[in-house]
Amino acid sequence: MSSISCQGATSITMFAIFLCDKIAPALHQAIYERAALTIARDIRVKLPDFSGNRSSLEVCILKYLAEKENFEYFQAYLNFPGDFMKSYIEKRVETYCLDKNWRLEKFLDDSLTHLYENILSAVFQSTKIVKDRRDRNDKISLWLDEFCKALSEVLILPRSNLRSIEHQEIKDIDFLKNVMTEVLASLKDSLKEEFPDADMCMFKKHPHAILAEQFSGCCNQCPFCGAVCTNTMPHHDGDHQLVFHRPQVLAGYRWYKTDNLVIDICSSSIVSSNSFRIDENTWIPYKKYLDAGLPYSSWLILPDTSMQAYWKWFVSHFRTDLENLHRGKFRGKGEIPASWQRITKQEALDELTKL
Repeated sequence: MSSISCQGATSITMFAIFLCDKIAPALHQAIYERAALTIARDIRVKLPDFSGNRSSLEVCILKYLAEKENFEYFQAYLNFPGDFMKSYIEKRVETYCLDKNWRLEKFLDDSLTHLYENILSAVFQSTKIVKDRRDRNDKISLWLDEFCKALSEVLILPRSNLRSIEHQEIKDIDFLKNVMTEVLASLKDSLKEEFPDADMCMFKKHPHAILAEQFSGCCNQCPFCGAVCTNTMPHHDGDHQLVFHRPQVLAGYRWYKTDNLVIDICSSSIVSSNSFRIDENTWIPYKKYLDAGLPYSSWLILPDTSMQAYWKWFVSHFRTDLENLHRGKFRGKGEIPASWQRITKQEALDELTKL
């Protein structure tokens, strides 16, 4: 090999190394972005909790809470249902990715392989287009144009970031292809080394955040019982509503001038002769709750005296905790019926399963 060809080979190698140094951070980001989407998609298919809609996910959360029988968990769910759902999704995703099967490493490896093949394809495609062009002297500039265009769908690699190498005197485009292949293989091996020690903190946009977006919806809570509107659109038209309301004690309601906790549900209260207070001197009949203004008037509460067995079990099981939390007692109008106390956790869970 002559001194000129040695110099040319060195120039091409330096070009390839510079270009791969620019590719590296973009490829690293793309690996985790693609893996996050793949993980979210895989979980939706393989984990029953996430195979349905937000309502079915709520049922899974209620089952989880009942199985744990931890009153503090219930408090967190009732006070901040949206945050609790996100936390639940995050824990399920972490368990899925980081359990003994160590799926995260495989997701990352598959993502890298896919992107690496795309980059190699771009190298070969750009070489094929440019190498026999006789009408252009700036072959490297043209090669970079084609290379960035071929990768535009899979990698963020601005063509403007490569201006400093576009005027390189490189005539042997086939040799450039071979050197790029070698340097890219080395880059692939280098990136792959971090996968065995990777964790969920490596993601800029986490898989659980992607899943949470897919299960997002209206987060408005019933002003009487705290249950969340079941509309799947965050800023939907029309009134808020839900299928099952809950005992009003869950929102801290007590009967006026007593320590008796309220076990009635809103959908039965609106057909009663009872009233509720919106300020110190203003009482509104439940039948005319819409006259109370916001937030009450933004809800459509249909008459229904039925109550889920789940909340009957919850109130009975956590009776003392609820009394301590809300500084009241389940007596008088708030006496817990004996029929509620006979409901077992399994019966409550069985009813949820049928929903």
